[in-house]
Amino acid sequence: MKVTFFGTTTLLFDDGQDQILFDCHFTRPSLAKYVRGSEATDTAMVDEMIAKHHINRLKAIFISHTHHDHVMDAPYMAVKTGACIYGSSSAMNVARGGGVSEEQMVQFSADEEYTVGQFRIKVLASIHSKPTILNNDLGQTIDEPLVQPARLRDYKEGGSFDFYVEAEGKKFLIRPSFNCIEGQLDNYPADVLFLGIAGLGKADAGTEKIFFRETTQKVKPKLVIPLHWDNFFVRLKKPAEGMPHVIEPTGESFFRLARHCEEEGINCLVQLPRTSIEI
Repeated sequence: MKVTFFGTTTLLFDDGQDQILFDCHFTRPSLAKYVRGSEATDTAMVDEMIAKHHINRLKAIFISHTHHDHVMDAPYMAVKTGACIYGSSSAMNVARGGGVSEEQMVQFSADEEYTVGQFRIKVLASIHSKPTILNNDLGQTIDEPLVQPARLRDYKEGGSFDFYVEAEGKKFLIRPSFNCIEGQLDNYPADVLFLGIAGLGKADAGTEKIFFRETTQKVKPKLVIPLHWDNFFVRLKKPAEGMPHVIEPTGESFFRLARHCEEEGINCLVQLPRTSIEI
């Protein structure tokens, strides 16, 4: 399985026959745009990534939640490639605002399963990381088609989901947010865990312990790859950076994750944006 990481939580799975995107964010507007302005998809950047990473067999785009850094470029990608967008009612309204046909839209709920090519994907109920100044809209939904250019704050959370993926005899779990629902992952062992860590660096010891107990210690992966550690206000044309320290001490997050994986005997790999690995 070839997995390409585009930063934040955007992952492209490719089994040689079909491709699936989990989240879809390539534009990465600046923090100033987030605070004061509106933005539309950087179509040139998306086209560049499509060409350089040979995104020519894309069948599905699964959206974990509808903050801009997870869903913003999904409509353009769907229109460009013909892929279907799978997501919440809020994700459907993002798709409608971007001119995606109803035939390319699949509204899902937790515990539903989908087969796409040789992939089997189960949607799991999840919970977003704790509110911050940048995401204090948890539980709010997008109730009308969202047309670009749009204010980035108009991308409400819309409910959060994880994805359990089975393909090529392997099991993958994608957990985008630093939070957990107790007992949720009791029966979801995985070979690879893609784990959102935005928030880990500032978490108290008790929160950290619960988080790892309900993720890595339940899933028992052979490999953990962190997600949501990079500064998504930095364009993909520039070198990757950790989050601004005032928001998240990324080095501390990496240290805590590495220390935990060391103690548990789990392999841990930091994948840079715009790179691919074979798993």
